[in-house]
Amino acid sequence: MSNSDNQNRVAILDAGAQYTKLIDKMVRSLSIESVILPLNTPAKELENYGGIIISGGPESVNSPTAPSFDQALFDLPIPILGICYGLQLMNKAANGTVETKALREDGQFTIELDNQNPLFKGLKTQEKVLLTHGDSVAQVAPDYKVIAWSGELVAAIENLHKKHWGVQFHPEVGKLTPNGRQIFINFLYQICGLQPNFSLVKRTTEIIDKLPQQIGSQTAVVLVSGGVDSTVCAAILAKSLPREQILAIHVDTGLMRHQESRSVVKALNQLGLSVRLIQAKKDFLNGRTVINGQLTPPLKQTTDPQIKRQIIGDTYIQVIQNYLTKLSLDSKNTVLVQGTLRPDLIESASKTVSQTADTIKTHHNDSNLVRELRAAGKVVEPLRDLHKDEVRQLGLELGLPEEIIWRQPFPGPGLAVRILCQAKQQSTSENFKDLEAQIQNQLLSESTSCRVLPIKSVGVQGDGRSYKHVVALFSQQPNWPELYSIALTIPKIFHTINRVVFVFQKSLAKLPIGLTKTLINQSSLSQLRKADWLVNQWLHKHQLTKVISQMPVILIPVNFTQPGYRSLVLRPVITDDFMTASPAIVGQDISEKALSELVKQLAKQPKIAAVMLDLTSKPPGTIEWE
Repeated sequence: MSNSDNQNRVAILDAGAQYTKLIDKMVRSLSIESVILPLNTPAKELENYGGIIISGGPESVNSPTAPSFDQALFDLPIPILGICYGLQLMNKAANGTVETKALREDGQFTIELDNQNPLFKGLKTQEKVLLTHGDSVAQVAPDYKVIAWSGELVAAIENLHKKHWGVQFHPEVGKLTPNGRQIFINFLYQICGLQPNFSLVKRTTEIIDKLPQQIGSQTAVVLVSGGVDSTVCAAILAKSLPREQILAIHVDTGLMRHQESRSVVKALNQLGLSVRLIQAKKDFLNGRTVINGQLTPPLKQTTDPQIKRQIIGDTYIQVIQNYLTKLSLDSKNTVLVQGTLRPDLIESASKTVSQTADTIKTHHNDSNLVRELRAAGKVVEPLRDLHKDEVRQLGLELGLPEEIIWRQPFPGPGLAVRILCQAKQQSTSENFKDLEAQIQNQLLSESTSCRVLPIKSVGVQGDGRSYKHVVALFSQQPNWPELYSIALTIPKIFHTINRVVFVFQKSLAKLPIGLTKTLINQSSLSQLRKADWLVNQWLHKHQLTKVISQMPVILIPVNFTQPGYRSLVLRPVITDDFMTASPAIVGQDISEKALSELVKQLAKQPKIAAVMLDLTSKPPGTIEWE
């Protein structure tokens, strides 16, 4: 790329953020070409770009392991926008200070800003934004000034002379920073003076044209789950390669939804893809892998969520490799084609997209064995630079049916990561009375009470993985706006919590909480599979499949002293990028009457102690619980 080409491009310096690709996506949605580079890219290599954006990241700028950078970066005569970690780095590099404060922010907040500033032109003086950080600016650097506040915390700074701007919030997350797009318009067009030069059609054409060169004469083995990602991937292959060169495979892991494999194969065959079905239920239940030199227990005995994901991901590859051997296909003449998206790689901390991102959860398409194959040049991922909404748009352009395009996403590891496992039957020994009292006294009214559940779920806070407890709220007459507000506030103040749920059975509020032994087996899978089927029937009945982006159903071992019983959690979310999400709001996105109908139906299922509703945004709670 010549220097003149770079002048109309933006360099995005990646400090390890979960949202780096969303910055890229936002920039290119405004028809500006961008390139993601490591934070430590030498300033000399950046001097001809039209603008620079520094992403967020999971580290503290004060940490000895903070990612390195070229100090000369901030002397370049180029506009720079620092986001979250980028703001903190900018401030510290200019001799300001950054500190870890008692108050952290995770979720959507309203900030005050100077809308006369060039970066905020066209915005109101109060704006809702996504904030997710533990460190905050303490002392603003000399020659910089504050241009936005979140309560007592600095939300944005600028140095107009150097054309430096820093925002503590995430303007790239459109759902939670509704007017973030205008900030990018101001930065790219007005401040940087860039001209439109990019389109998604152009990138799609590049993907299709590039595939024959990437694959050559090898057999393209494409794994199809039936979801939009793998289906679009297979459809692109069909446009790029002769059909006889494509081997489409669907693996029935035994961890699937009700009649999932049968319907998937039927639907894909109707699209003209000849799909081979592999039955591998026993392989997955008995699946094991090696982690840090140690052989894991089989999946059916594993309780750790991260190990479960790694076992499942590696078992996929083992099953496929065994199948290809039976077909006498030479591995040297085959290549694995996956419908991997950018969020999958970012959350798995794949080095192909970031050198510094934190592992939130290992996706099955980025397990250790997949990484080995990728390093050997045996994996092709045509959609790796795209997000879910872009893939859906591409699928529509390819003529795929809407029922596939808008199908509810389902995780590759299936129901296994929607069952929170517990090694043995027990009464909880953890005492949360002090924490519960603090939450009650600080945040809750007399009509609402809380319990801290003795389980943990995976979350994402400050671009890093968290594994923390869950707070359950109880109320006879739920005030939904108040409950969602409480759910936003609790993780902000109480840092051992990353998720908040509402329990519909108020009678359970004072009962002791017991835990039921729960492992991945036919019993727990059948219990969750039935609940998941009921929820999906309900979504279709009430025409909510396009309103609710995804609605995981989670089986948790909480039994409220009813031995052998478990509880169900409903997790309806709204998102267009799956890197962030808002809870679907009762009374706004879901009618209270329709939800009550579903809860009553689920509560009648055998051995269900309680039905709960997850009220948490992402961040701090991931969409899936594991």
